[in-house]
Amino acid sequence: MPPRTTDSTPGRPDDDRSPSTSPVHPEPEGRPGGSAAGAGAGSGGDRDGTSDARPAESGSGSGTDAGRRVAAVRRAADGGRRWRALHVAGCAVLLAVAVTGGAIAVGGAQDREAAVDAVSAAGAMSPGDLARGDLDAGIASLQKHLRAQPRDFGSWATLGLAYVEQARTKGDPSRYPQAERALKRSLELEPGNDQALAGRAALAAARHDFPGALSWADRALKQNPYSERALCTRIDALVELGRYDDAAKAADTADDRRPGVPVFTRYAYVHELRGDVRTARAVLERALVSANAPGDVAYVATALGQLAWNQGEYKTALGHYARALAADDAYLPALEGRARAQAASGDRTAAVKGLEQVVARFPLPGPLVALGELYEDRGADGDRAKAGDQYALVDAWTALARAGGANTDLETAMAAADHGDKKEALRAARAEWDRRHSVHTADALAWALHVNGRDEEALPYARRATATGYRNAVFLYHRGVIERATGDERGARTRLKSALDLNPGFSPLGTREARTALKDLEGNR
Repeated sequence: MPPRTTDSTPGRPDDDRSPSTSPVHPEPEGRPGGSAAGAGAGSGGDRDGTSDARPAESGSGSGTDAGRRVAAVRRAADGGRRWRALHVAGCAVLLAVAVTGGAIAVGGAQDREAAVDAVSAAGAMSPGDLARGDLDAGIASLQKHLRAQPRDFGSWATLGLAYVEQARTKGDPSRYPQAERALKRSLELEPGNDQALAGRAALAAARHDFPGALSWADRALKQNPYSERALCTRIDALVELGRYDDAAKAADTADDRRPGVPVFTRYAYVHELRGDVRTARAVLERALVSANAPGDVAYVATALGQLAWNQGEYKTALGHYARALAADDAYLPALEGRARAQAASGDRTAAVKGLEQVVARFPLPGPLVALGELYEDRGADGDRAKAGDQYALVDAWTALARAGGANTDLETAMAAADHGDKKEALRAARAEWDRRHSVHTADALAWALHVNGRDEEALPYARRATATGYRNAVFLYHRGVIERATGDERGARTRLKSALDLNPGFSPLGTREARTALKDLEGNR
């Protein structure tokens, strides 16, 4: 049944209140917003992790590796395109700072002294407190508290969780290694504490280690069956592993134990993946009514925008994104989603401007590829070179993410199949399929096989990607192209028409190619 919208249940433990914006939830792969930022190598520290209680500062790290990566990105731009080369190099430097232990998009701690001093000596903030306030100031406050109380295991767990949230929302991959050290420290001080176990689950999910996330979540739930964070991460892990029936059961369990915005959004996504858009929309709309904090409003409104965009309802999507941005005008998934909806609606100028602003702040794979494709589709002087710059930055991001222990094979496969090394795309897609069998990995492997000329082998995976009923125009387009290549013209016409009917602006380049292919097929009848 649809989740209830009650805020609390008598007798429910409240010692693990997750942030209201549900930071542990990775953006569903293949949807606007892409996946969490990858991990970079963090700053050094004492073996016991206590140095992570200090405010983050720029420092030295793997300077040689960082230099190589920056140089690789710089080479992507021709010397004759100086202003673009400077832009690419600047973005690469932002990424490289993560490797050398700097703090991306954190801001100066000295500007937040008032917030830091507001924390009492008794201490510790809950994750929910962090979500309701300034995350950066909250982290600084926790760091200050832990300098005074280094054996406070609960604050170490909260700090670790806050680093995971900061990495997700700020595009700061250096925080994942710091999160790991903080969470390990919490478990050293208090073995088996459910906050830290749930934090390890969240961290594993953010790094795309979904079997690990499931294992950590199960351990946390043995300690505290009402841990909202562990319940939610368990759903996430099962979804990303392609275990959709198990994910639906996990969502029902979470709704029984801890109904609230983080659970409702996951419940809705499980239904969307199974083709039940009506239930997904109804649950999200009820969740939005129950949302009070700005972060909750932005989070749920953006989920509604993404759902509407997937159905080709661009005006509705833009309305949801407007509501999200009214609650939080810097909410990155809403900014990216709005730009995609603008592009699909025909307002390419606004879309390009919006995505340029997004990638200037956080050069992550999803918006980088979207912007590159918009440049290619526009086709003005220099646009192809600009597009190449965006794709080069995707490579830089994946290199840095891998350096921090994150698995980026799905992102690599999706980007490289159309805009990079096709053989590398197939390698990455096969590796990801070996780990998990979700609809997104099935689609990625099907498309990677197709671009490598192996369509007969690709077709079963393309069918599997569409087997759950998930209404995704990209999946339908890929299957249609593959069916055409294998000689199934009837199937190809059906799938390509379905893709364009469902979401005619699903991709600047894909839409154009789908229309051309369908026109050719109709002419051959």
